[in-house]
Amino acid sequence: MTDGAQSGAQRESRRSWQIGTGDPASVLAEARMALFVMVAFIAIIWIVQVANWADHYQLSVQYGIRPRDAGSLPDVFSAPFLHFSWAHIEGNSGPLFIFGFLAAYRGVRKFLGVTLLVVLTSGLGAWLFENTHSVGAGASGVVFGYFGYIIVRGLFDRHPIDLLIGLVMALSFAYQFTVLLPQHGIGWQDHIGGLVGGVLAGWLFRDRRKRGPAPASRPAAPAGTASADSARTALQKELDDLGR
Repeated sequence: MTDGAQSGAQRESRRSWQIGTGDPASVLAEARMALFVMVAFIAIIWIVQVANWADHYQLSVQYGIRPRDAGSLPDVFSAPFLHFSWAHIEGNSGPLFIFGFLAAYRGVRKFLGVTLLVVLTSGLGAWLFENTHSVGAGASGVVFGYFGYIIVRGLFDRHPIDLLIGLVMALSFAYQFTVLLPQHGIGWQDHIGGLVGGVLAGWLFRDRRKRGPAPASRPAAPAGTASADSARTALQKELDDLGR
């Protein structure tokens, strides 16, 4: 195989790899960025928690979600960063980091869209359906959103690895589904809203690229064929010039 044919075959091979599973270097870069994003996210909610604790949790009261209060609608964006106790934030931090990283490792830009959607659906679930005289705060709705997204992403994208990750997460954290049942003192409404948002995000942000077999590469010309063709063309030109 000539050098030109080898380069063409390598390009086709690289193109086929990128279409099928993604460039390994890009996947690693996105996973590294996902790790940084989630570390920053966790750091922010813990910094806010310290300030909230120092203020006797007045931030949660002022910027938490007050159901069916029109003035509290913007608080759907602040509530995930607020908690009511150290036990509350500790219980959310682990699942938030794990599910968030798994939701983000294939692309941080897509992950930001997923996050916005689950924040909205979980917040609206609390705003619409929680008790009137309550105040809701916490990242658990976002946790359930990421959880739902991870479970269904492989089904919509048809990635075998993501299918396996979704199955393992569903089996390992099946106990989480018990928190979706109505319970006193637990904002199950925003949990359900987050889960619905995660499933919806799996469909909206699915991989729409068509996967198929890589284009067949052209067979390499035998060595010397190109030079023979060039010589034949030059000879034909000289004969034409003599005939004029």
